[in-house]
Amino acid sequence: MTAFSLDPRLTADCEWLADLALCKVLLLKDANYPWLVLVPQVANCKEIIDLSDTQQEQFWRESAAVSRVLQQLFKPDKLNVAALGNMVPQLHIHHIARFKNDISWPKPVWGQHPAKSYDADLLAERSAKIVQLLNL
Repeated sequence: MTAFSLDPRLTADCEWLADLALCKVLLLKDANYPWLVLVPQVANCKEIIDLSDTQQEQFWRESAAVSRVLQQLFKPDKLNVAALGNMVPQLHIHHIARFKNDISWPKPVWGQHPAKSYDADLLAERSAKIVQLLNL
């Protein structure tokens, strides 16, 4: 049996925030958008349908919890939730708070603008608030 390990590209591009029952919660290191990524801690998983029925149910509960946190904390105009995986095949699901005045609106965020690094204070503050609202 293969053990779960996080893809090195996700490790490089994200800040770890928490481990939920199924998923790791990561904050993408792009201050242009409030952007969380859920990664089910299941080895060799590329698609949501690769999860068992029980795991899929747990994933959707965790996705809803993360979505509610983004709604509560940032009050976005729209939440974008997507699993692409073309560049990083390990199953990971993006949860992005979007605003009519963000730099990419109304286009998708991918490939529009370079990532903006977080200021250390904003990264720490945002991370703490998200973890607190996840009730961890």
